Amino acid sequence: MYEEIVPGEFIDSPEIAAGLFGSFDENIRLLQNTFHVDIVSRGSEIKLSGQRQDDVRRAAKTVRFLIARLKQGEILDEQAVRYGISLVEETRDDTDAEGLVRQMPDECICVTSKGKPIKPKTLGQGRYVEAIQTHSITFGVGPAGTGKTYLAVAMAVAAFRRGEADRIILTRPAVEAGEKLGFLPGDLQSKIDPYLRPLYDALFDMLGAEGYQRCLERGTIEVAPLAYMRGRTLDDSFIILDEAQNTSREQMKMFLTRLGFRSKMVVNGDITQIDLPDGKKSGLSEAVRILNHTDDIAIVRFTGRDVVRHKLVQDIIKAYEKSEEAKTKHG
Repeated sequence: MYEEIVPGEFIDSPEIAAGLFGSFDENIRLLQNTFHVDIVSRGSEIKLSGQRQDDVRRAAKTVRFLIARLKQGEILDEQAVRYGISLVEETRDDTDAEGLVRQMPDECICVTSKGKPIKPKTLGQGRYVEAIQTHSITFGVGPAGTGKTYLAVAMAVAAFRRGEADRIILTRPAVEAGEKLGFLPGDLQSKIDPYLRPLYDALFDMLGAEGYQRCLERGTIEVAPLAYMRGRTLDDSFIILDEAQNTSREQMKMFLTRLGFRSKMVVNGDITQIDLPDGKKSGLSEAVRILNHTDDIAIVRFTGRDVVRHKLVQDIIKAYEKSEEAKTKHG
C-alpha cells in the first residue's frame, strides 16, 4: 500500500477543504474512482493511499492542482474536476501542480448582469481569448459545448463597456439544421429569431433583458442574419459570425471583407456539423485553409477536452470522432 500526504498548510482554510470535497464529497469520489485510491481528511491534512504508487502520485498531483484553482477563485464542479484530471494525465511527470496552474487562464473577461465573473475554463479557451485580444480576426473551430459563442459575446461586451467598440454585431447564416421548418409566421424579426436565439441568450446573460433592449433601441447592438452584411463596411465594431460552417465560400468571403477600421471579427463554427446541401463546400473549412498563415488572423482549434457542458457531451463527441475515423480508415 502506497501513501501520500497533502499537508495542512496547503489547505489553508475550511472553505478550500469544502470546495475540494464538493457537495456530499462528490469531487473526492470522482477522484477516487478515477485513480483507484482512497482519499480521507485527517485533521487539516489529506491522506491518499492505493495499491499503485503511480495512481497515488497522480491523484495527489490532481488534488494540489484543484486546491490551487480554488485559491484562484475557481468553483469546482464535475467539469472542472474532470478537466484537472485530464491535464494531469496528459502532462509530463516533471510538471508539478503549480506549473499546471500557472498555465491556466485566470483573467476575468467581464461580469454578467447577475454579478457572475466570466473566465476561460480550459487552456483552449484561454488561447481563444488571447487570440481575440491580439488579432483583428479570430477563427474558433471546434465541437459543440466548448464555449466559442459565449466567450466571443463576453469579449464583445467587455470591449463595448471599455469603449473599444461602438457597436456589437452578431450574425449567423439562416440554414436549417437538417429539418424543414417551413413557412414561419410573423414579421421579419419573428422569422429570423429561431436562428439567432443562441446569440440572444448569451447577450441576455451578459446585459440582462433590459440592458439588451436599451442597446438594441440605440442601435449599439445588432443581431441579424448573414445576408444583411452585404454591402456594408463595419468600422469601430465587434462582429461575431456564429455557425460559420454553414456559410458558402461566397458568403464567407463577403463577410470577411466587411471588416472596417478599429474593428474585430470572431468567426466560430464546427466543421463536423455542416448543414449545407450535399455537395456544397463549407466556407469555414476553406477560409481556415486559405488564411492559415495570414498576419493578424488567428485560428484556434478546440478539442473535446475543452467541452464545458455535461460529461456526456464529451463522450458523444468522442464516439462520433471514432466513427468518422473508422469510416475513413476502411474507405
